Amino acid sequence: MAPDDHSGLSFALGNIAIFPGCDAYDARRIVWNETVDRYPAAICACRTPQDVQQVVSHMSQRGGPVSVRGGGHNIAGTAVADDVVMIDLSDMRQVSVDAEARRVRVAGGATFADVDAATQKHWLAVAGGVVSSTGVGGLTLGGGIGWLARRHGLSIDNLLSAEVVLPGGRRVTVSHQEHSDLFWALRGGGGNFGVVTAFEFRAHPVGPNVSFGPTFFDLDCAEAVLTAYAQQSQHLPNEACVWANLMTAPPSPALPTRWHGKKVLTLMQFHAGPLDAARTDLAPLYGGVKPLGSAFAERPFVEAQRFLDDAYAFGARNHWRTHNHTKLTLGLISTLMDLAADLPTQASELLICQLGGAIQDVPADATAFAHRHVQCVSTPGVRWQDAGQDAQMIAWLRRASERIAEHADPGAYVNFIAEQSGADIAYQHHMERLRGIKRRYDPNNMFRINQNIRPAAPP
Repeated sequence: MAPDDHSGLSFALGNIAIFPGCDAYDARRIVWNETVDRYPAAICACRTPQDVQQVVSHMSQRGGPVSVRGGGHNIAGTAVADDVVMIDLSDMRQVSVDAEARRVRVAGGATFADVDAATQKHWLAVAGGVVSSTGVGGLTLGGGIGWLARRHGLSIDNLLSAEVVLPGGRRVTVSHQEHSDLFWALRGGGGNFGVVTAFEFRAHPVGPNVSFGPTFFDLDCAEAVLTAYAQQSQHLPNEACVWANLMTAPPSPALPTRWHGKKVLTLMQFHAGPLDAARTDLAPLYGGVKPLGSAFAERPFVEAQRFLDDAYAFGARNHWRTHNHTKLTLGLISTLMDLAADLPTQASELLICQLGGAIQDVPADATAFAHRHVQCVSTPGVRWQDAGQDAQMIAWLRRASERIAEHADPGAYVNFIAEQSGADIAYQHHMERLRGIKRRYDPNNMFRINQNIRPAAPP
């Protein structure tokens, strides 16, 4: 950006605009996935919805585009783009709880750690994700898969309203009663339509304790356990959600030392009920195989929400692919077993995320989320530190993904797509309706630094 552009933005936006060379610039442009190393033209550190309106209004006049950062956790790094103005919401993290009405208002830059800290004071929870440092905005706008989804639905299924700054700078409230078409699109259509400065969620009684933790199995027994998991997981009560992971064993005190650093199958188990009931419900998933060890225990809900934070911390290079499955087939299990022996780093994994339950209780066309019918999502992921290994790691991941895709159904969860070219597979049969709504609210495609929905052509 030329110096006169800097001065123009400084004049228009005041002290919220941070430019290259400023002390805070590098810290604010860094996102979770370190393969993303981009340099915005300016970063606008917004503290209020009015700040957001100011930026959007000015950039609308200049012709945009803008990128939007909430938690910065998105695998594709869509919060940041080269030579583009970033709207940074990370200072907007207020959470207010109406415990009697079970409603929670969350500012657009909050993380689920912020939400959990506020709601658990009242033994309430909002359906969120599985890593507490994840931003509420990005996770929710893409759908919101997490430990509570089988019991209480996706994050979007619990969204009551949202406050949105539209192109031009107008701020509106959307809900089933107001701007209902936009409310439909926000619930699964990503950040394509504006900047969400606040969310209002329905909360549910959860905690203070839940049953949660990993159980580990020898890789030699993984096929038997996964076969049982495929058969029995569909019969679990909605209180339970179990994700399976072929991975390298961490230095967990629940495992004998000799297993640390070796390939294992991990069942990461969540159950909202008491420990005895949880063990009874989950035992059939093991297929009679004796675990190597287990850290499954009764623990505070906030601890369960933080359990995976270190494993998915900021500060590493990451690449994922994601696949939908209506059934965990023997062919898929066999393919995953083959790939597990060849995982390229100790932090790489082959993850199976269980869906179903309350997610499928919502009609397929009630929101823009296009994957209600899916039983599980597979997510092969590589995680590494050395930038010199980028090509090698991404190539391994693509080969693995191609093999898994032979056993997959159409579609992909938008929050798990690593390249910014996944709109069609993410939105599927909802795309034309989304394009029409995009034309109405963002006809110039100001908000296009995402899995982009292009506006429909004028009639």
